Amino acid sequence: MEITLEAVDQIKERTGVSYAEAKEALVKSDGNVVDAIIALEEASKSEDRAEAIIEKVKQAFKAGNLTKIQMKKDDKVILTIPVNVGIVGGVVGASLAPWAIIPAALAAYGFDCKFELIKDDGSTEDVE
Repeated sequence: MEITLEAVDQIKERTGVSYAEAKEALVKSDGNVVDAIIALEEASKSEDRAEAIIEKVKQAFKAGNLTKIQMKKDDKVILTIPVNVGIVGGVVGASLAPWAIIPAALAAYGFDCKFELIKDDGSTEDVE
């Protein structure tokens, strides 16, 4: 597997990543430019989804009616995070991000999970 500057340039131009990220993607894809581009595009989609989940959780928390965050796959609950855990994390940490990152990070790795916000009144809201 030979990683050439031309291949790195091609990936960098098509995806907008840095040289280091382009080279790393090439190494992971055994020098295949197309596979590297696809992997970078998929990672970008996952990051966008994670950011959207974090933002939705923050908005619900600010509204003051959020009690739990649930992560599900195929209607099976995988993880439930009580908001009071998030409050402790927010006080100890610099922001609300420490507790919101757990489900978002899992989503970022492509587990194809769905997230629900469970409110004080027992209603749920899907996060997409």
